[in-house]
Amino acid sequence: MSSSKATGVKADRNQRVVTISWSDGHESSYSFAGLRAVCPCVQCKGGHANMDTPPDPAVVRDAVDPQLNLEKVEAAGSYALQFSWSDGHSSGIYTWELLRQACPCDECLK
Repeated sequence: MSSSKATGVKADRNQRVVTISWSDGHESSYSFAGLRAVCPCVQCKGGHANMDTPPDPAVVRDAVDPQLNLEKVEAAGSYALQFSWSDGHSSGIYTWELLRQACPCDECLK
């Protein structure tokens, strides 16, 4: 995995994607449903024993939920993003490392 840093974040509510630009020139686009599907919080992971498992980019790519909307995205310090979803969930802290691991593009899925 690349050790590049995020250089930009854009949430497009019409296209229902979050796009992150990385310092190595890579760009990652995540559907709202895909990000929600890999929420890293303890509740969504199924307990503390599962907290170290990396996200599956195929889950991010394949997730579909036409009802889910992104209500808010905030920086969590300088190391992560926190999303508030229309289903009321907002406890997941998505580190930059997790987000890069979750990139669903063809290059990263290889």
